[in-house]
Amino acid sequence: MTHETFKSTVFCLKDEMYRFAKRFVVSSDEAEDVVQDLMLKFWQKKEELGDFENLKSYAMRAVKNECLNRLKHHEVKRGFADLQLHRTEPHTAEENNMKEHIVGFINALPEKQKAVIHLKDVEEYAVAEIADLLQMEQNAVRVNLMRARQKVKEQIQKLMDYENRLIGHY
Repeated sequence: MTHETFKSTVFCLKDEMYRFAKRFVVSSDEAEDVVQDLMLKFWQKKEELGDFENLKSYAMRAVKNECLNRLKHHEVKRGFADLQLHRTEPHTAEENNMKEHIVGFINALPEKQKAVIHLKDVEEYAVAEIADLLQMEQNAVRVNLMRARQKVKEQIQKLMDYENRLIGHY
């Protein structure tokens, strides 16, 4: 694999790999380290990469595995540092506060649900692609996605009910 081929097939995945890594590790720096380490490994195995049918799937699976290994071995605090779905900043303090709450709700999800909701709702992968990436049955992906969304929805509803009760007291 030439430098140009590597650049057009593997290196172009770095931003997507970074966003996915950031869902597992807390800091942007840690996510960047994951991607940098994997890019180095991929470059060292560049001749073998051409044999993979779905390189994107392989890369995302490598990100997930590397992040989970780091979480286990380095005891990196799990979670989201910030949720920048489309790199837009909230316009009000209320929106910022709600965003922080949602990040916390998603952060509290089990790892599979967190990964599935990120891949589906942020990266916009199809269920079949998510199943391949996470090595799960498609039905399991749908169930985890439904449960993740339901848990987040319930937490948002509890928060809204609580805030409405507080407002009602004034």
